[in-house]
Amino acid sequence: MRWVTYRSEDGERAGVLRGEVIHAAEPGVTLLDLIGRGPDGLREAGERALDTPSATVRVDQVRLMAPIPRPPSIRDGLGFLEHMRNCRVATGRSPVLDDTWYQIPAFYFACPATVLGPYDDAPTAPGSACQDFELEVAAVIGITGANLSVAQAERAIIGYTIFNDWSARDLQAQEGRLAIGQAKGKDSGVTLGPYLVTPDELEPYRRDGRLSLHATAIVNDVIVGMGSTGSMDWSFAEIISYASRGVPLVPGDVFGSGTVPTCTLLEHLNPDAPQSFPGWLRDGDVVTLQVQGLGEVRQTVRASAPPLPLAERPRP
Repeated sequence: MRWVTYRSEDGERAGVLRGEVIHAAEPGVTLLDLIGRGPDGLREAGERALDTPSATVRVDQVRLMAPIPRPPSIRDGLGFLEHMRNCRVATGRSPVLDDTWYQIPAFYFACPATVLGPYDDAPTAPGSACQDFELEVAAVIGITGANLSVAQAERAIIGYTIFNDWSARDLQAQEGRLAIGQAKGKDSGVTLGPYLVTPDELEPYRRDGRLSLHATAIVNDVIVGMGSTGSMDWSFAEIISYASRGVPLVPGDVFGSGTVPTCTLLEHLNPDAPQSFPGWLRDGDVVTLQVQGLGEVRQTVRASAPPLPLAERPRP
């Protein structure tokens, strides 16, 4: 099933998309509520909505929101080590990664307060001159649990959606010197959408047990990068299992895959040919991300007001 969340005259509504028509669940029930019922409960709610919808509406007549506009948490992984190697080369460093990258899957916490819908304008990070996008896929879990095995984590996934990790590369580089993790370089927005697609819908795209979805990143109708989720070094299940160590996960928690290699501007920096770089995102640029089986998100970048200044601390 393809679940959506949309704005209507009655407020936020959840429904199942079949063809071009949304079959709405009962009013007042969010998709997050339905995810909390687990895979069987979500499927039963979807079947009920398709058989006896409380309302029907064409998808082109409403504004789609993020499938889960307010996730309990968002963890963004780094499942593609080739992305990290490419970024290191692009910034003039060796592509060789520390052994730790091959021992544990990296992730950081993103900001649920700045989740954007699939067609919402995307604000730049205040004070940034190097706004970037990152094409990813997200897995959403539908259970409560901690200390999950990889097999349990795989079964915990209730659906997938496109994930855009908007990144301010200059702020990220500045904050990286503090060596304590991501902060304002990643706070300007996370896009989710347009649908939450249940795992059964994506079975035709599995190869040797791996979800292999072709992905394309486009800026102003020019292809920037293409790749496949089949090249993940750390699987969703491994990332989720690692994140669950000693920590209770809850239904609706979102896990990003990390950037599909080449599907971000940063990877296209070339220290030997800087003139070839297409440039960072600017006000009015349109970013379109397409993922096989998951649809397309299309957003216009909008400049933000400058940040309020802070005084530097005096050196001792």
